[in-house]
Amino acid sequence: MLWAVWWLGLWSTPALAGPKIVFPTHVQQGAMVIGRVPPNSRVRYAGRTLRVTDYGTVVFGVGRDAEGPARLTVTPPNGGSQTVEVRIQDRDWPIQRVDGVPPKTVSPPPDIAQRIRREQARVHAAREHSDDGIGFAEHFIRPAEGPISGRFGSQRIYNGTPGSAHSGMDIAAERGAPVRAPAAGKVVFADPDLYLTGGTVLIDHGHGIGSNFLHMSALDVAVGDRVEQGQTIGRVGASGRATGPHLHWGMTWYNTRIDPLLVLNRP
Repeated sequence: MLWAVWWLGLWSTPALAGPKIVFPTHVQQGAMVIGRVPPNSRVRYAGRTLRVTDYGTVVFGVGRDAEGPARLTVTPPNGGSQTVEVRIQDRDWPIQRVDGVPPKTVSPPPDIAQRIRREQARVHAAREHSDDGIGFAEHFIRPAEGPISGRFGSQRIYNGTPGSAHSGMDIAAERGAPVRAPAAGKVVFADPDLYLTGGTVLIDHGHGIGSNFLHMSALDVAVGDRVEQGQTIGRVGASGRATGPHLHWGMTWYNTRIDPLLVLNRP
């Protein structure tokens, strides 16, 4: 007989009797999704084999525009593959107008556009690999103090020109304020001068979950550093495409962008 399990703040139902396979029944677009399977299971989602912790935890991300149920294939160590479906709830995405942005960052000339492509390729490559750290399982903290001035998923219009959807959460902190690691992890990218994002740091929290911090005025970490939750990694700035000092905090599952606010608010 199947029974309901309260876990991660959502009711869900085990897919198998015996060792439990537990995932939320539904999540929002942009969510980080944590599930539980029997240890040593094989779990596939979106063409990837998910890492499973020693205690049976798996994690993946649902993108901003994801549709339909997220389907996972779970094969416990004793065999008997099961398909698990997690319903994805649509969200309404607001439009946000950002004026006063340097024109060259909105419509860059060819040489600058080429530089941007090279820099974005480096960031993309840094996100493609992740270790078996378990920082992703910590209860995340805010990396900076201040009001939220930009939300994940908003359709951005820069100086009247439509741009891509906002990929993270902006925090209106003072220039020079400390930026702290929201969870433990390893620094996999650090560059003080990218054209669009200025001072940029990426932290791998393990199992594909990562954080990125943009527009920083100073970096206090380097690639390869291990950081603990709450450790200062740099300072708030206004470098790159920015109209004033703030911290852009983005999160990803590999190269799928997820909403930091949902991660902060998860039970």
